[in-house]
Amino acid sequence: MGVIYILITISLSLAIFFLIAFIKSAKSGQFDDSYTPSVRMLFDDELKSKKHTKSTTNTKLNS
Repeated sequence: MGVIYILITISLSLAIFFLIAFIKSAKSGQFDDSYTPSVRMLFDDELKSKKHTKSTTNTKLNS
């Protein structure tokens, strides 16, 4: 029975350690996405051209 108390104590302390480490890394910006904003400008034209193509085909079909 004593082993169970030791294992529970170890697992709780380990879980608390990882929770603190996660919170600390999230606050320091470890998980910030610095890659996507720099690449987003490369794909904006494709999204705009697809929307433009759809709108022009709809107007051609309606005319």
